[in-house]
Amino acid sequence: MKNTPLTQIHIDLGAKMADFAGYNMPIQYSSITEEHLNVRKKVGVFDVSHMGEFTIQGQGALELVQKVTSNDASKLNVGDIQYTCLPNLDGGIVDDLLLYRMSDDADGLPVFMLVVNASNKDKDWDWIASFNTFGAVMKDISDQTGLLAVQGPKATEILQRLTDTDLSEFKYYTFKIGNIAGIDEAVISATGYTGSGGFEIYVPAEHTEKLWHAVMEAGKDADIKPCGLGARDTLRLEMGFCLYGNDIDATTSPLEAGLGWITKLKKSADFVGKDWLTTQKEAGLNRKLIGFTMQERRVPRHGYLIFDGQENEIGVVTSGTQSPSLDHPIGMGYVPLDMAKEGNTIFIQLGKKLMEATIVALPFVKI
Repeated sequence: MKNTPLTQIHIDLGAKMADFAGYNMPIQYSSITEEHLNVRKKVGVFDVSHMGEFTIQGQGALELVQKVTSNDASKLNVGDIQYTCLPNLDGGIVDDLLLYRMSDDADGLPVFMLVVNASNKDKDWDWIASFNTFGAVMKDISDQTGLLAVQGPKATEILQRLTDTDLSEFKYYTFKIGNIAGIDEAVISATGYTGSGGFEIYVPAEHTEKLWHAVMEAGKDADIKPCGLGARDTLRLEMGFCLYGNDIDATTSPLEAGLGWITKLKKSADFVGKDWLTTQKEAGLNRKLIGFTMQERRVPRHGYLIFDGQENEIGVVTSGTQSPSLDHPIGMGYVPLDMAKEGNTIFIQLGKKLMEATIVALPFVKI
């Protein structure tokens, strides 16, 4: 397994560690529920340095990004961030990612940073490179980059103690480059995977430990807690955010997954999978990703089958957990479009039993 710059700190703090995407990562420190609720009510900090970061710049950079991503990168100004995905040739998803419009290079050409899922780094790099007939310069900066996510309603107050950059001026999905905790050229990004507000901060890998200690010290009086990937997963699921490998993958189209808003079929660029997705939209979807709540206390898990009221198998659970905020089980899964209406009753197979569930609107938790 690989380590992040903070692996030894997690071990010293007594975190439960596990292999995640080839990295030795903290799953939890105290309990997933405690860490989850601290992010919702106060603030928590996550080491997400395992994520992948690529830059694309120079002649043809915009053309390459437009070719491989579903959203419209031509709309981005410097300082903007865009959620997007890499469609495959059959309308599925290679990965979902964040796209940063960085400053122009010395020749006035755009520079982009792509932040991809750790488990997909090598696959994504090869996929993007296979379409680089535009002369763009690609660079993998993953190993040189550390990344902390400081999330929760007190995140802005705490981080403001460490930087002269006015964090109150940030709009969601924008970033600035500034000094934080004495570290120059940090990317301070108003993003996150929890739905509770906060920032993600990119720094050179050698400064990650310095940033961690500064953030933890600044947040002492706000009861800041280190948080693991377990809480990150329950937080994202309460918001209905998709997890690659569970809710989206090479066989699920972004339209089926409720990501039509990042799939710009009318953009002028002829992106990968555009024709397939256009045909799917015109023909109509056969299935849709839905959220559901359980009537009993049993927790649905990835891979559990979904049935209708006549005991016909109609779909599969993609994500499920006991919601710490709601104190009852929630989940997501794909069902036929005609069954996907809010309020409909479905049944989840748990062992030999079919347990009743109700389709609900996403997100599960309104912040």
